[in-house]
Amino acid sequence: MTFNSLIPELSVTNIKKSKEFYQTLGFQIKYERKEDKFAFLELEGNQIMIEEINDHWNTGKLEYPFGRGINLSMTILNLEEYYKQLKKKNIIFFKEWMVNQYEVNGTIYEDQEFLIQDPDGYLLRFNN
Repeated sequence: MTFNSLIPELSVTNIKKSKEFYQTLGFQIKYERKEDKFAFLELEGNQIMIEEINDHWNTGKLEYPFGRGINLSMTILNLEEYYKQLKKKNIIFFKEWMVNQYEVNGTIYEDQEFLIQDPDGYLLRFNN
């Protein structure tokens, strides 16, 4: 198995509920440690880890929505088809399909993207 250089690990309130949510989005469980309530998930090379809150990593009190001030940006190969699949599953979108332009060193890049909030409030940004 290949591991990305950066893999976010999210503290979640209910591992079962979070696993079901992420699997509904199309993530696959690559491995898990059930005794630790931990799962390693992947979708098209986008990797995340989720672990039920255990007080090992907390730097302060966790309050919903978790992850304030951050969104996890994930590139999806066929974003439009993925978006349509999620719509059919009645996924609630935090931000619907949008097109944004970003300037990088004088070059304008156009991103198609949408955002979903997971059960604990983490923002997931899917883009092309």
